Amino acid sequence: MHSKVGPGCFEKVYEEILYYELTKLDINVQREVFLAIDYEELHIEKAYKLICLWKTYLVLELKSITPLPTVYFNQIKTQLSFLNLKHGMLINFKADLMKNGIYRIFNNFGREKLTD
Repeated sequence: MHSKVGPGCFEKVYEEILYYELTKLDINVQREVFLAIDYEELHIEKAYKLICLWKTYLVLELKSITPLPTVYFNQIKTQLSFLNLKHGMLINFKADLMKNGIYRIFNNFGREKLTD
């Protein structure tokens, strides 16, 4: 995908193409999943919007920016913490080589998947 499109598009373009490619491969992925959070007695509906959630195992965040600010890594860590999920991935399509734009993020205290 990255070799066909290149590093110059907006995030939404990469999101659409990635979703298309994954569904073509019959991979179960959800887009724009809203996450509610609870803080003490306060319930905040749609507090976060996850770009992609793959099979309830992996939170994907897509970016197309250089340099890549650390706030995006913290954002995924926070989402993983609220979901109590272990695995996240940040993909930055602005990298010249795709292998240099893929970052795995872990929440060591999270569970392997959302549902049993």
